[in-house]
Amino acid sequence: MNDLESWCKKNVENSGQDSEIEPNSALYTEIMYLLNHWEGLTSFLRIEGASLDNNIAERILRLQVINRKNSLFYKTEHGALVGDIICSIIKTSEETKINPFEYLVWVQENAAEVKLNPEKFMPWSFKQK
Repeated sequence: MNDLESWCKKNVENSGQDSEIEPNSALYTEIMYLLNHWEGLTSFLRIEGASLDNNIAERILRLQVINRKNSLFYKTEHGALVGDIICSIIKTSEETKINPFEYLVWVQENAAEVKLNPEKFMPWSFKQK
């Protein structure tokens, strides 16, 4: 990484003279970006156990992104609200380590009781079989 940084700095400082990089090229722009953000882009090398990717964050946000795309096709505002609620229920179920499908079946099987006491039917109240 030190060799890469040295090469980038050398070519940026000598741009136009004996440099391999033209100052108005896309490569020059990318090298400048790399040098300007060097500390952040190489922080994974200095932080022990730092992940090389952001798959964990991507996985967490996946359901919300899919719901946002699906919301373009809801016919009514009420339908969009129902879709958001279901998305929220699924994500909350996953976060509390329960099966969202089994939880929703449980809620449907107890629909009358849910109307009377909805606070007793939160995902964290569900006991998996």
